[in-house]
Amino acid sequence: MKSRTFILLAVAMMVAHSIRAFNPPTMGWSSWNTFALNINEQVIKSQADAMVATGLDKAGYKFVNIDDGYWDGRGEDGNLRLNTQLFPSGMRSLVDYIHSLGLKAGIYSDAGDNTCGSAGKRAWGLGVGLAGHEERDCKLYFIDWDFDFIKVDYCGGRHMGLDEREQYTKIGNAIRNCGKPGIVFNVCRWAYPGAWVRDVADSWRTTGDIRSRWSSVKAIVKRNLYLQALTGDGHYNDPDMLEIGRTLSPDEENTHMAYWCITSAPLLIGCDLTCIPAYSLTLLKNPDLLAMNQDRLGLGAPVVQRQGEVFVFAKDMEKLMGRKRAVVVTNLSDEPQSLALDFEALGFTGAVKVYDCFSHEVVAKKTAAFTTTVPAHGSTAYFITGRRCEKRVYQAEEAFLPSFQEIRKAETTRPAEAAAAEQGAYVGYIGNGAENTLEWRNVYSARGGDYIISLRYASGEPRDLTVDVNGQQQTLRSLNTGDYATHWQTSDLKVTLRKGYNTVRLSNTTAWAPNVDCMTLRPL
Repeated sequence: MKSRTFILLAVAMMVAHSIRAFNPPTMGWSSWNTFALNINEQVIKSQADAMVATGLDKAGYKFVNIDDGYWDGRGEDGNLRLNTQLFPSGMRSLVDYIHSLGLKAGIYSDAGDNTCGSAGKRAWGLGVGLAGHEERDCKLYFIDWDFDFIKVDYCGGRHMGLDEREQYTKIGNAIRNCGKPGIVFNVCRWAYPGAWVRDVADSWRTTGDIRSRWSSVKAIVKRNLYLQALTGDGHYNDPDMLEIGRTLSPDEENTHMAYWCITSAPLLIGCDLTCIPAYSLTLLKNPDLLAMNQDRLGLGAPVVQRQGEVFVFAKDMEKLMGRKRAVVVTNLSDEPQSLALDFEALGFTGAVKVYDCFSHEVVAKKTAAFTTTVPAHGSTAYFITGRRCEKRVYQAEEAFLPSFQEIRKAETTRPAEAAAAEQGAYVGYIGNGAENTLEWRNVYSARGGDYIISLRYASGEPRDLTVDVNGQQQTLRSLNTGDYATHWQTSDLKVTLRKGYNTVRLSNTTAWAPNVDCMTLRPL
């Protein structure tokens, strides 16, 4: 009896641990987009008050984050000095106030010496970064001042020529060792730094700073199209803060919110909450879009269908291969567009139910066809439920790329666009090393068994491609189409998949492999 009780207790503890371990995307507000360096104690308090008054806190927005501009340099003793003219009550008093409202508090620093706002010349921001003071500053921020979140920029790190991985890892270790659990760490390096960041931070910036204009939102969406496999396991791509409530049109705000939500991006509001427009406030509190964002699976959402500049994004909701999926259709063009959803590409077979996440109503109860009309710069968003089918086509640009990074000039696997590729994109620079691979980690088979894999590739010279399915390897030899992006061919392999999820890895350990467009599966 004691052993049975012990086993039940152990299982309960494991379940509880797994529940606590899930870290949903951060939701809150940040000072930078509207106030930049013009912050003070009253500004921050007014935004915290407004978060509660507007009901945003009840919708899930909890963090009130202070960005750059609160210092007064660093003293000769090495301790940071707070600008007490701007924050006369002290930072701990302000954090206590934020906490008293049932909210959490966030702070900002730099990985190097100087902050971005100091521009390398304003005395208050020189030498206040974390470099050389990691342990000391983390104690101040998280123990003495009791902050719950930190965004760490890289202007000083770039100025000092630091190694991103080494320095951010050092900072991450200091955060974990400071004595306060549950601190949220955001790496702000303005581009995807590499797979190592998943072991260091909760989220990481994938782009430069967002601006309150459509061209910026559009550019950021396009920059993140093929990074979705990098999000997962409680760690998230961060396409930067929200510009909702400032100068975008309602349709543009719909796209901004819907895309950030379906891709599980952090939601940090950047407008002045004391005068937020009614439409923007309602959008930010949209319960269906927030359900997409905070879903316990924490998945990214790859492109599953494309029609010109109209993109369809989809991800499982609540349960992998369950009946419910989130779908967002985004029109990046300057004209209204209509698109017939491809339910097979969306992962369904037979009739489905379509629920509109903007109107909050079922718009099709049992249908095998559905056309959505999307305004210029706008988006539509749905929950679709129905019987699932095995995925037939896996695009290369939705795969996990272990060596991919956007900082250094090293030739690592990376997505690229080409008109002749299916859905307009492919992955190049595969191989020439053991780690520089392309990996589909979610290849699903309901029963397992034998399949034919068809790989679509392009190469301007004979190249080999090794295909590894759950550790079993085969090599396609001397693949050559005469061109790297305009002429594509397919080669077939017979493989055995196990029941459930499989990993298919493409590589060439000694030389470059062909560029890869997609993989198609056919059961035998």
